[in-house]
Amino acid sequence: MRQVWAGGVADDMCHKRRRKVVDDEEVNWHEERFSGFPPKRLKAIVVSSRNCFGVESSSGSGRNSSHSTTDEEEADWTRLPDDTMLKVFTLLNHRDRASLASVCRGWRTLAASASLWTSLDIRAHVLDSDMTAALSSRCAKLQRLRFRGGAAATAIVGLQARGLRDLSGDSCGDLSDASLCMMVARHESLESLQLQLGVDCERITNDAIKVVATCCPKLKRLRISGIRDVDAPTIGALAKHCPDLMDLAFFDCTNVDEVALVAATSLRFLSVAGSRVISWSLAAEMWPKLPHLTGLDVSRTDITAVTAAELMAAPKLKVFCAVNCSHLEHGRDAVESFLNPSVLVTQCTDFKKELASLSSINAGRSPKCKKLTDSLVCKDCHLELTDWTECVLSHALLKTAESNSGLDVFWLNRGTALMLNLLQSQQEEVQERAATALATFVVIDDETESVDPARAEAVLHAGGITHLLRLAKSCREAVQSEAAKAIANLSVNADVAKTVAMEGGISILASLARSPNRRVAEEAAGGLWNLSVGEDHKGAIAGAGAIEALVDLAFKWPSGNEGVLERAAGALANLAADDKCSMEVASAGGVHALVNLARFCHHEGVQEQAARALANLAAHGDSNGNNAAVGKEPGALEALVHLTSSNHEGVRQEAAGALWNLSFDDRNREAIAAVGGVEALVTLAQSCRTGSQGLQERAAGALWGLSVSEVNSIAIGRGGGVAPLIALARSEFEDVHETAAGALWNLAFNPSNALLIVEEEGVPALVHLCSSSQSKMARFMAALALAYMFDGRTDEVAFGPMSSESPGLGVDGLEAARHLAIRNIDACVLSFSNHQALLVPTTSLPPAALTEVAESARIQEAGHLRCSGAEVGRFVAMLRNKAAVLRSCAAFALLQFTMPGGRHAMHHISLLQNAGAGRVLRTIAASATAPLQAKVFARVVLRNVELHPAGEHTTLS
Repeated sequence: MRQVWAGGVADDMCHKRRRKVVDDEEVNWHEERFSGFPPKRLKAIVVSSRNCFGVESSSGSGRNSSHSTTDEEEADWTRLPDDTMLKVFTLLNHRDRASLASVCRGWRTLAASASLWTSLDIRAHVLDSDMTAALSSRCAKLQRLRFRGGAAATAIVGLQARGLRDLSGDSCGDLSDASLCMMVARHESLESLQLQLGVDCERITNDAIKVVATCCPKLKRLRISGIRDVDAPTIGALAKHCPDLMDLAFFDCTNVDEVALVAATSLRFLSVAGSRVISWSLAAEMWPKLPHLTGLDVSRTDITAVTAAELMAAPKLKVFCAVNCSHLEHGRDAVESFLNPSVLVTQCTDFKKELASLSSINAGRSPKCKKLTDSLVCKDCHLELTDWTECVLSHALLKTAESNSGLDVFWLNRGTALMLNLLQSQQEEVQERAATALATFVVIDDETESVDPARAEAVLHAGGITHLLRLAKSCREAVQSEAAKAIANLSVNADVAKTVAMEGGISILASLARSPNRRVAEEAAGGLWNLSVGEDHKGAIAGAGAIEALVDLAFKWPSGNEGVLERAAGALANLAADDKCSMEVASAGGVHALVNLARFCHHEGVQEQAARALANLAAHGDSNGNNAAVGKEPGALEALVHLTSSNHEGVRQEAAGALWNLSFDDRNREAIAAVGGVEALVTLAQSCRTGSQGLQERAAGALWGLSVSEVNSIAIGRGGGVAPLIALARSEFEDVHETAAGALWNLAFNPSNALLIVEEEGVPALVHLCSSSQSKMARFMAALALAYMFDGRTDEVAFGPMSSESPGLGVDGLEAARHLAIRNIDACVLSFSNHQALLVPTTSLPPAALTEVAESARIQEAGHLRCSGAEVGRFVAMLRNKAAVLRSCAAFALLQFTMPGGRHAMHHISLLQNAGAGRVLRTIAASATAPLQAKVFARVVLRNVELHPAGEHTTLS
């Protein structure tokens, strides 16, 4: 039976990176600490060629660059003075320190030096008892700690870092009062506490904040996001017990007691951004009384212009931040009329000008003042005004971007420039938030995951890609992750993707994909996924070694890390669409990795991308051996058949597409049927009549591929596959017409199936296709299916000894169906004919005229169809049929199968020779009584044989 390629390579799919952070992976700290350089001595290390996480610099790697040393120049780094190596260690993150610590005993001792462990970011890990036990001996002088999740709060106590002074927790929505109280009770030296609780968090109450005030008398900065309400006694406790409290922020709180805040006389910076219940009249009356108030942030609130003007009259106020305050924007003139020397920051502000003015405000500060983000500020120093302004601005922009509330004019005119300005901040947390805001604001529709081209191009034209790539090369993993996320989302835009590639971004992302930090690897894989869309960057991605890195990700991260697995599989799926890259994916172990994901991962997104990748690997036909390799991989076919019953439509669609492509291989075709593929695909076809175009097309296509085998064809007919295919032939989608018509054509080769098609009202559906479909291939194959059904063989089944099996179809019914089919076959063939050429006697047709007839009748896509010897023999027999229309149809079909340039033309010419077609064709061409179309098409077939490159060696007998 014929085989057609299963629709070619599956389309590339681009996905923006989702904003929500999936659960943290669990890392075995002991394995990570000692999985570094295996040798005991390091030789010829060229430090300048690589940064601390392995991204090669422009000078090349130390291994391959001209700076590599010879044997005579080998350097033993282990003999360097301890103070020199200690300085080197300070430039590395904790992962690289752990790797170097395994080199020798001396370095292991240096790596444990308390001076190297003053700051620690463990957001990428689960802080459990094992990790705390491994870290506790090194944390005696730990001063700054960043963690993620409320579950880590209890374990933090086990670090025994009694000198901890700066504590910051992200995604702490599960943090409880008890955990918070226990955590602060053990760290009475805290000067800074920041907690992101989520939205309307009810687990943290005023009682816990009072305990914070009591236990942390040295507190200078308290920023809490998402607490439900803050009452007067709580604020009073903070004012009473924390006399040095200078920076207080209650982000996105439902209710803050505005009157009680006046008791906190030490405050220099106050933020109530996102608070929803504030009496602004009371705030305007009380807050200007704060004697040291220097910065006030009311962003994303309903503050009015009049209130803002009154607040800005505070005597020492220098910065008033009010981003995304709709009421304020309408009355901005009223605010400006009351301006003191303050900097007003709103969405209508020229941010660059306003922030530049801060330099004059800060010009007189003490040169000894340290940045708060370097952890601690001296007791005598003030918080730096610029740092606070950058912090609240980055927070306001991120929250505004997450709300996805439009503001196109703001983003294009000022917001983009401000975010890029903040990317260059010296504060790591500001860089992170600015990068996250960039990744978020370009996505304008979460449902369709579409990226706004104007916003992406605004970032591009402002030089944002250069800044993001610089951050991606940072040794700070949190910054790497957020920069990679922004690059990934922006790369959906083709111009941005081109710039990323030109500026070396592909190599950077390939290196990040090897990161032991899951979040970094996940976002890097997402960037490679989007950059691999289309053909422009696939070669560069493969050249950067990204294919091996992506395959490794599929092996490296176990179930429970679906984000990184989905992105890795998605990128591999796009790369597998390229013939050369698909071979590299297979040689890197990609087939085994993807099959494992399809078999053992239960996340629908991972299953969908793994199935799509396998479909693309199998989509290259005879150009490589991947199709057979996928079929031979243990469990591959069973997994794909199982996925056709998934509850997720995308998974069903891609699994069916993979089975369609795999059915191109003879062994795979039979193996799919042996593991229940026929039954599964018939069930899928029955259930997808209202599904998407892709699902319908692939379900019908997979049945088309399996039905190439007559055994499978009979099984499909007996298993109830005829009715759903007829329903799909009536689909509103043109591409579905082709696959359904192809499957029915294959099924109709068997007389029993042909009779079933008639009984299931398939004739009207096929007639509609061959007369009305916009697809030439659908019309052609529908006509061939009808020709099979009424060339006489169906009569033997309908009225032979076994006719009792189908009592519903009488002689009159079959005859009426025959007349309808024959009439429309004739019309279909005529629609492809050159009527002027047909007016010339066939014996007078010159070669040029035959060529004109052939080209006008040619269906380009038909050159990909491959017929079996039995089918070619059936068309040759049809040339002798008493029905003139069927003789014309058979000649027309053979014309398509033998056209020069067709993929299988030589194969069909050989089969014609074996079937003795030459004599029949010459007889028809010379016959005075044969239909004119049959005569002309027969001559064209004979001409095709002569014109074929091997035609001089081929003679049709």
